[in-house]
Amino acid sequence: MLAYKSATQLIQLIQSKELKAEELLDYQFRRVDHYNPALNAIVYQRREEARARAREARGPLAGLPMTVKEAFDWQDSPTTWGIPELRNNRATRNSVVVERLLAQGAALFGKTNVPIRLGDFQTYNDIYGETFNPWDPGRTPGGSSGGSAVALAAGLSCLEMGSDIGGSLRNPAHFCGLFSHKPTWQLIPQRGHALPGSIAPPDISVVGPLARSADDLELVMRLLIGPDRLAGAVTFSLPELDPAALKDLRVAVWANDTVAPVSHSVEKRVLDVAQRFRDAGASVDEEARPAFESRESQMLYDTLVQAQLGALEPTEAHNLELSQLAELEPGDTSEAARTLRAKTIRHYPWWQLHNRRQELRWLWHEFFQHHDLLLTPIMATSAFPTDHRPFSERTLSVDGIDQPFFLQVFWSGLNGLCYLPSTIIPAGLDELGLPLGVQLIGPAYADLKTIGIAKLLEQEGLAFQPPPGFPDPD
Repeated sequence: MLAYKSATQLIQLIQSKELKAEELLDYQFRRVDHYNPALNAIVYQRREEARARAREARGPLAGLPMTVKEAFDWQDSPTTWGIPELRNNRATRNSVVVERLLAQGAALFGKTNVPIRLGDFQTYNDIYGETFNPWDPGRTPGGSSGGSAVALAAGLSCLEMGSDIGGSLRNPAHFCGLFSHKPTWQLIPQRGHALPGSIAPPDISVVGPLARSADDLELVMRLLIGPDRLAGAVTFSLPELDPAALKDLRVAVWANDTVAPVSHSVEKRVLDVAQRFRDAGASVDEEARPAFESRESQMLYDTLVQAQLGALEPTEAHNLELSQLAELEPGDTSEAARTLRAKTIRHYPWWQLHNRRQELRWLWHEFFQHHDLLLTPIMATSAFPTDHRPFSERTLSVDGIDQPFFLQVFWSGLNGLCYLPSTIIPAGLDELGLPLGVQLIGPAYADLKTIGIAKLLEQEGLAFQPPPGFPDPD
């Protein structure tokens, strides 16, 4: 079935003339028409433009049908981030990502759904409605690249681009059984993935691919990495995985943590993957850690990410938060108070935290002198039941114990804080029949190495499997 072939395989079929790009595009449209009304993954389409590009079938992408997250500017398309006040905002130019994809021959035909302000582990908003997980429509597909993950998992699109500041590429891949890659910070320019008026590169946030195979991740990275035009003289030469394979790797394993405990099923799956490395002859260390406390990493990440999110708010919202800050009791240490202080932080204390972050980056650097890879969870559970209550009322049950909802950013913030790359690979199903993924974290700019390791594990059986119930329409 074409729907679940990798993008790399489909491109090969087009280039060998066994399949026309236009035929593949029409095939994708039939699946979209049949399944998207129930899933609500793809929220905007331009079919005739895609057909014209498919007819050209040029470049490395050879007319491949694909979609991108709604948050990317694509000229004349809506870019709303799910914010009702931006319902009529239309992109006036292409983001760098869209510009480069089109130049490489993509037949871009649509955009996929997001949560409001890209700020949830679920995907729903008042403009486009809710997106449903194809494995279980009562459970989250993840967020904020939830529409992206569903489009791929249900075979509605061949390749997808999303973004990530708190796991938004990684948790949807985990919940939907896909591959994704969170690049080293600024390896792919973010210009054009922003709210109106914002052009400065945001802290921590990155853009990157989701796919049904690790080969596809590598394809996208090789096509899209490179500086924006302001830094045109800069070049990236990324280290690649030595073809000697898994047996020569030094693998550290961080399967659980008391700061953000994961379920028994998730921990077991991380340890199962660690055993695969052992069986292949790799050196595996379950005790090795970077030389900092995990709670400090979490607190630094929480503050710096909220500071960045606060900086993206409209002036009116920021001024309201400043007035609320003035009314806070000095001894108020509630989660809401901590968030408010972080979102309105002044530059001097921000710089002190940023300076400490640089110290942690050096500790990571030292850690990776002795280890090639860190294997971790990415979320505490498989896809959880959707919950549309206010954030302050939400919790997440982990083996019967309630956790704060946004404690889930611990595993994504662990490397996101320090700008490090990581690749998510599917690692099978849990006892509920839901997908689980694991995270492969590498040193800065080792993007092709973590993807290369994912490719080797995929060959060992850690591969995408489609959700049941999505055959080709008659």
